[in-house]
Amino acid sequence: MLGNRFSKFEEKDKTTFEKLFELLQELLVYTSGDLTEALDWLNQLDRKYNLTTAEYGMGDFIQELKDRGFIREEKEEGGVMRITSKMEQSIRKNSLDQIFGKLKKSPHGNHKTSFTGTGDENSTDRRNYAFGDTHEQIDYNESIKNAHINHGIGEFSLDEDDLVVVEKEYKAQTSTVLMIDISHSMILYGEDRITPAKKVAMALSELIKTKYPKDTLDLIVFGNDAWQIEIKDIPYLQVGPYHTNTVAGLELAMDLLRRRKNPNKQIFMITDGKPTCIIKDGKYYKNSFGLDRIIVNKTLNLAGYCRKIGIKITTFMIAQDPYLQQFVQEFTETNQGKAFYTSLKGLGEYIFEDYERNRKRNTR
Repeated sequence: MLGNRFSKFEEKDKTTFEKLFELLQELLVYTSGDLTEALDWLNQLDRKYNLTTAEYGMGDFIQELKDRGFIREEKEEGGVMRITSKMEQSIRKNSLDQIFGKLKKSPHGNHKTSFTGTGDENSTDRRNYAFGDTHEQIDYNESIKNAHINHGIGEFSLDEDDLVVVEKEYKAQTSTVLMIDISHSMILYGEDRITPAKKVAMALSELIKTKYPKDTLDLIVFGNDAWQIEIKDIPYLQVGPYHTNTVAGLELAMDLLRRRKNPNKQIFMITDGKPTCIIKDGKYYKNSFGLDRIIVNKTLNLAGYCRKIGIKITTFMIAQDPYLQQFVQEFTETNQGKAFYTSLKGLGEYIFEDYERNRKRNTR
């Protein structure tokens, strides 16, 4: 008798290396890529929880990391060990799995829309053949059926008028700028908000690189000023003694998006606080107490300008203060974008959900 027999799933036991490697990746995010500090923490955890065994010690783990190309020893710097690009990519993949779940790579990676045109997947729409259509688009079952209907049961004949073409779903590209707040408030009052923000940034970048390779992603950090970073820089991000110059971040984001040629553009902004800084008359204008009218008005003006030029802003607010949420609501209404008021735990889930939804929209 043919069929399938199902048995209870039993998770394969992880090796000592795999257990230590998972912990090390987490620690590297917390230590902003400082391998020495991360290994020191790992040794402390080993002494407390007996992570290693009599057969496999911490020295074996470090040597295996070297052998597998995850870390390297810088002889020019006195033998200091640093992580490699392979480790950086592994950390991004780990963040992707944690935040977005196990995703399968798409062979094409463009996002679907409700429009038909040149694309990769068949839609449910059919139409008559037109000059320029390729043979891959022809629905041969429907075309042969038309030939029998149009020409009778005699000698088979297939004319151009019998051909039916399957429409392809048009897939648009999206250009995204991710803005990450690195102001001092991201670690204020003993609450670590920068680590989950970094995890989200790494997961989102890995998502686009693997599932949507035709999209573009630019990363910006903003404090007193704003500057662009590379994907490889994310694990090393640190909070500085900065105020929050949201205007500088938006200005840089718009400048980057102007260079992108496709019409679908959006900004994601992860922040935990109000704007507290702008450049005024060539100098920093700062105010950390309450919502400063001058700073707020300039920020709202930029939000409105982004709406005018077709750039929607999705704000991920990770602070619970009612007056800050009220500002974000006003900011979102001005831009006609989206806002999420979320805990640190739900941050990644909300980003993934909204990113997928935006990707199915085509702007003309």
